[in-house]
Amino acid sequence: MKTKYIVYSVLILGLLGLVAYRVIDNKEKDEAGEQGRGNTMVTVGGMILEPQKFEDNLSLSGSLEANEQIDLRSEVNGVVEQINFEEGSEVKKGQVLFRVNDVELRAQQSMMSSAQKLASENERRAKLLLEKQAISQEEYDVSNADLASSKASSQLINAQLSKATVRAPFSGTIGLREISEGTYVTPQTPIAKLVNTSQLKITFAIPEKYASRMKINNEISFTTPTSTEEQTAKIYAIEPAVEIATRTLRMRAVADNSSGKLYPGTFVNVLLPLETIEDALLVPTEALIPIQNGKKIFVYRNGKAREIEVKTGSRTDSLVRVITGLKARDTILTYGVMALNDGTPVKVNLEDKANIAAK
Repeated sequence: MKTKYIVYSVLILGLLGLVAYRVIDNKEKDEAGEQGRGNTMVTVGGMILEPQKFEDNLSLSGSLEANEQIDLRSEVNGVVEQINFEEGSEVKKGQVLFRVNDVELRAQQSMMSSAQKLASENERRAKLLLEKQAISQEEYDVSNADLASSKASSQLINAQLSKATVRAPFSGTIGLREISEGTYVTPQTPIAKLVNTSQLKITFAIPEKYASRMKINNEISFTTPTSTEEQTAKIYAIEPAVEIATRTLRMRAVADNSSGKLYPGTFVNVLLPLETIEDALLVPTEALIPIQNGKKIFVYRNGKAREIEVKTGSRTDSLVRVITGLKARDTILTYGVMALNDGTPVKVNLEDKANIAAK
């Protein structure tokens, strides 16, 4: 019986020893593997951080509008008897554009002219009779009122007659016409558009936090979808209040369009200059790694990658301005950084700054 217990005890002790041996052996292998991985040199790209000039611009969406634009219509009913413009042509302020038949109005004008002469003569006679006390003051007042009414009716006819001739209220370009000679028109009938495009307005809105920086006569630049050429405009009007729904402030700028290359209704990308930093530190966007409370970047120090938390500001298409965390002449790691840990040994291939900016 004792022999059986001794055998069992030896087997159990042997089994426990084997388990302990395997645990210690695996731990040593893991530590050796981690040490080996920690000593593996990783090749990454990098650049030496140099201060450079940075123009902080706010990019906004806007739209071009004609300096002046109206829909031409007739103020009176009638048949168009004369059209004096060509579609797409330039017209001057005051130029006759079309005429509506005014025969009836002229007949009424002639009738009212005769009535006014008669009323004037009656008033003259009544005044002489009043001076001789041949009529009462009341009778004279009636004749005088008839004269005033006749003059008012004549003025009304003359006003209606002048509306039969439509003139250009400003210089501009006539669009496509919607009528022909002989068309019966009313005030609701569209005739054509008249647009002044020698100057164009740009309407856009900025976030309220930038409102205090905006001033009348500030210059902005803009581009259109059809051209990358930057053009300039000058702010001439600012809304007096921020829109509550969008928390933005609307404003308008005016741009010269004497070349005729810009068209009203076009979308534009507005670049609003906010400030110019002479010694900004700019890093490529791919060098930044998002973390829970912000962003980090790896720098090269004593042969190893060291992670630094940074605070960033404005950006361009390929570069981001770093406000805190870095200093000039730091060597930052720009690519191959996703596989790095703090303290990883690295070999750095320095990139040319021109190549980085071009990415």
